[in-house]
Amino acid sequence: MTASRAVLWDMDGTLVDSAAFHWQAWRDTMAREGHPISREQFLASFGQRNDSILRDWLGSTTTSETIERIGDAKETIYRQHVREQGIQPLAGVSEWLHRLHEQGWKQAIASAAPRKNVETILEALHSADCFEAIVSAEDVHRGKPDPEVFLVAAQKLGVPPTHCIVVEDALHGIEAARAAKMKSIGISRDGKKFPADLMVTALDQLKPDAFERLLNQS
Repeated sequence: MTASRAVLWDMDGTLVDSAAFHWQAWRDTMAREGHPISREQFLASFGQRNDSILRDWLGSTTTSETIERIGDAKETIYRQHVREQGIQPLAGVSEWLHRLHEQGWKQAIASAAPRKNVETILEALHSADCFEAIVSAEDVHRGKPDPEVFLVAAQKLGVPPTHCIVVEDALHGIEAARAAKMKSIGISRDGKKFPADLMVTALDQLKPDAFERLLNQS
């Protein structure tokens, strides 16, 4: 039983609150490029792939080489902030990661972030051993709400989509989970509603059997 169930975790906004580091990195990078952005522009883009973000900001004709160069510069600054200042897991995250690991659930990161970012966060959280797979921006062609990232994660774990639970903090992520025919837990720290199977403002609000009960719901 335990080998056929999995939890697929979004990262930014779900495992950690990394928005401030991302904002600082994008703000400084785009200013150096001569294309300053507002915080409102940043917030509207948060959680998307870098290629989508930069084409929105710079125009659809922006070359792949320019996108890669600017994106790499931004991510280097972001990882530097994480390493120098550290980052803490959101409420309930560490407890649930280790509890699910001990109970035999397979776990994967399913994120739009570059792989180096995922590895940097897992290193900072000392939780890499809880995960059997990472799916990052390099592994998929389409961002959420397309279900590709979750379907690839399930495939890597060898678990059917109907036996997976997605943990997400964004509407596009919940829509991707639904498209993948997976159950979902939505984290909404501001109380905003979206169509997850179970909604909380923090993971420490979940009952000890929450994942088990959700997976068994018809």
